[in-house]
Order: sequence, then structure tokens, then C-alpha cells
Amino acid sequence: MARILIHAFGSYGDIHPYIGMALELQHRGHQPVIATSPIYRRKIEAEGLAFRSIRPDLPRIDRELMRKVFDRRKGTEFIFRHILMPTLRDSYRDLAAVAEAPDVIITHPVAFAGPLLARVRSIPWISTVLAPASFMSICDPPAFGGLPFPEFVSRLGRGFHRVFYAVADRMSRAWLASYRELEAELRLAPGANPIFEGQHSPYLVLGLFSPLLAAPQPDWPPQARATDFIFFDRDEVEHPPEPELERFLNTGSAPLAFTLGSAAVQAAEDFFVESAKAARLMQQRAVLLVGKDMPRPPAELLSGDIAAFDYAPFSQLFPRAAAIVHQGGIGTTAQAMRSGRPALAMPLSHDQFDNAVRSKRLGIARIISRKRYRAQRVAAELECLLREPSYDRRAADVGSQIRAEDGAGAACDAIETFLRKGTRLQKIQR
Repeated sequence: MARILIHAFGSYGDIHPYIGMALELQHRGHQPVIATSPIYRRKIEAEGLAFRSIRPDLPRIDRELMRKVFDRRKGTEFIFRHILMPTLRDSYRDLAAVAEAPDVIITHPVAFAGPLLARVRSIPWISTVLAPASFMSICDPPAFGGLPFPEFVSRLGRGFHRVFYAVADRMSRAWLASYRELEAELRLAPGANPIFEGQHSPYLVLGLFSPLLAAPQPDWPPQARATDFIFFDRDEVEHPPEPELERFLNTGSAPLAFTLGSAAVQAAEDFFVESAKAARLMQQRAVLLVGKDMPRPPAELLSGDIAAFDYAPFSQLFPRAAAIVHQGGIGTTAQAMRSGRPALAMPLSHDQFDNAVRSKRLGIARIISRKRYRAQRVAAELECLLREPSYDRRAADVGSQIRAEDGAGAACDAIETFLRKGTRLQKIQR
């Protein structure tokens, strides 16, 4: 039985895989503790898991903040400069106070306090990657939304991407002043850039996504292991089941499902209005997941065939949809792949462009830009998805393969192997 500290940060798409991992670890007799933002306390403790509160304390609703977070060009920089770095010392103090002699620390890609604590206390460390873009491979380059024509740029040669990563590494160092200051205060030698190679543990890196989305590459860290997606999406504490949704699904043809996930929904702008208009143009039933306490489309756009709800577990809604329209977040992408239904992706920022491009390459999705997200264009893209049989066939095949995977089991197998064979020999060096 091992004491396992899991340090995570982000939206539902970030947190859910670690809840699924912790539940499997607990089932195997271990003692997992999830250390993350206070807003997730009720959700995590409702699953019977130990929770520890770690700043930053993210607001439940802050539409202006989310607009900046999901800015296509500056969103990633904003997260580092204005959310993560100003609260890094608080995060470290909180984590150090609750780290009750863990046997291992498992970290989210931007949970920077965890690796620092591992180095200070010589605690074995496992890092994780949620989306393929985080590996920043030159053999299988990601599509970065901050660049013009991201899909085209992703196909440029290895030489281009080697230079691009080097430039991005240098530019991002300006974002990390607080990290370097805390590193020095802790009497640690300067480590590698924690946004780039420094995010990866030197001993074990778990890629928590299916190889269908991205196969292992020669330039991944040699200690990386692909484990498949880890699925979890219960949320009965914050979002109790809506009986009206079940009645809607049971009383007609399969609807279109429109969602922006749990965070980008606060930066929706006219997404749901244009979505409702597109469904009306197509004369299709539709479910709009508009978010709790978020604005809904005008009543005249809703009808018996177009309904808006706060939230629904994607695992319950997506398999019953005719097609799914989403933002391309890795958690939503995983659930869409698992459902076996074709998708239309409207990426906003961060890894969403890369996830969308990879889904398109699989033959299970089309992509529409945010600027072109207007009812007539959306309807035309969805008509292509619904009328072209190859999308349906390919999505069904991918869904069958994803449902046969066991990401939680594979991840926990790798963690247990590390604990058995590695912790006595692999000490984190200061």
C-alpha cells in the first residue's frame, strides 16, 4: 500500500483523469490524495477520495478571466503570467504543508509546485501528459493555435520545428521569473524549463491519451509510457441529473450535441445562438450544454426540438447524439472519440487546435474556425458529417477501439511497477 500524492490543476478535462486514476489506485489498496484547487473539494470528496486544498483558488464563474484564458494568441501566456506564476509560492506552501510523507508525487503538466517539492524532499516523482501537444515532438509536430494556419505549419519539416521550439523556449523564460526566484529560495540548482523538457520527470512520464490520437514517437522522453485515456465524468454534487434531459433524449431522433466543455463555456460569446440557428436551419433536434449560471439563447431560438441544459456527463449524452460540436479540449475530445459519433471541432486556444487536427486526420471530425462559426456554415459542415457515411463508419470503429482500452488500469500498472522497482534506486537529485 502506497501513499500517493496527486497534484493537479485546471478544468474538468484536467481534473477528471486524476479522479479516475485515484479511484483505481484506491481500489487496488493504495492511499491516493488529490491536491488541487478548493472548488473541487465537494466533487472529489463525494467520490470517497482524500482531498487537499492547494491555491490558486479558481473562481467558479469569471467570464472576463476565461475570455483572456481562451484568447487564441495570448491565452497560454496569460495563464502562466497572470494565474500560475503569481500564485506559485502559495501553491508550494500549501502543497508542502499537506504532503504527508508520500511515497510518490504525480503531477499535472502545469502543477509546478509538485516537481519542486519532489526535488527539495527527494520524493520520487511521476509526471503526466494529458494531450499529445505537450510532448512537442518534431517527429509528429502539434498544431499550435497561436500560429497562423496551424494545420499547415504542423506539416512543416523537422528543421522548422526544432528552431521553433528553441525560439519558444527562450521566449517563455520571461514568463518564469517567479519560478526561478522560488527555485533559488529553495536552494535548488536551476532546472530545465518547466514548460518544455523540465515538465517531464526523469524517471516516468505517463501519456494519458490513446495511441489512436498520437502514437509514441522516437523523440518522446525514453521514460514515457502511453496509457490510453482515463475516463471519469460524474458530477452529481455540482450538477445533479436533469430529468428533463433524459425525457428529451427519449422522445425523438438523436440530437446534435453542442458543448464548450466546463471552462470555455464561459467564453462562449455567440456560440450557442449560432448553434441553435444552425439546428433550426437543418430541422434537427439539438441539445445545448450552456453551463451553470451562463446566459442561454433567446427563448425564440429554443423549442421542443432545441433544448438548453446546464450540464450533462458526456459519457451519457455523446453516444446518443447524431453528431457532436465541441471546442477540442482533450477531455471532450476523448469522450467524443469514445462515443463513436462524428464531431465538428471549433478550437479556441491551447492544445485544442492540435486535438482537433488529430481527430480530423482520424477521419472522425471536421474543423471550423471560431471566426467562421455562423449558422449557415455550421449547418453545412454538419450536413457533410451526417451525409458522408465514412465519418459514421470511422467514428464507430474508433469508438469501439477506445472503449476496449483501460487507461486507468494501464496507468496504475505503470505506477505500481515504478513503486516496486524504482523508488529505492531513483532519487530526485537536488
